[in-house]
Amino acid sequence: MITVVGRAGGRDVVTFVLGHGEDPRAGLARRGWAAGRAEVEGVHGRLVVAFDVVVAAAPGPASGGPQGPGLRDAERVDVEPRQRLAAYAVVVAQGCLLLTQLSGRTGAGGRWNLPGGGVDPGESPVQAVVREVAEETGQVVVDVRLVDVMTQHWVGRSPRGAEDYHAVRLLHTAHCPEPTAPVVHDVGGSTAAARWVPWAELGEIPVVASVPVAIRAAGLDWDHPGPQS
Repeated sequence: MITVVGRAGGRDVVTFVLGHGEDPRAGLARRGWAAGRAEVEGVHGRLVVAFDVVVAAAPGPASGGPQGPGLRDAERVDVEPRQRLAAYAVVVAQGCLLLTQLSGRTGAGGRWNLPGGGVDPGESPVQAVVREVAEETGQVVVDVRLVDVMTQHWVGRSPRGAEDYHAVRLLHTAHCPEPTAPVVHDVGGSTAAARWVPWAELGEIPVVASVPVAIRAAGLDWDHPGPQS
């Protein structure tokens, strides 16, 4: 369960449980609040995503419907909605971005993603980033900081079968003090390969939709790739 909190003037002004398929910013907008900076907290075993908020000029519209090809009514009967919390990191070193290639076990095999993955029970998002980066690339990262929250609701067919899938992605930055040649330790999973991609080459490889979002949230220029330190 993910709890969303809006804070204004140092106090909590709105609280709700993130519904299946709901985007936290859209949920705040529907309640009359415009969301700003976010942070993640663990409170009494609950994951809390807290936003700085201000009163919105007008309640926001409902978020768009789920993506995907859809399912026939007969297929929907046995589909259990699934919400997955995952944490990813933008890691830049020596003018390169650390990326992982998704395997054929995923619905986006061959495309490139930020290193990261599902947050295990009892694990903080920061711990998940450190663990996933090590498993998928062999790199050690520190100074993990949340920069954005991204959600996607997908209803359709995937390699896992028919599904109603709500992805909640916590996007971070992280520092790799001693970059090395990437090695995938979690063999046979969702990661087929890992590499440091020179910034100027980012426009030449297929990436998933969350990569440009995370890059921009980290304050880097995805639209005009060039050397970054």
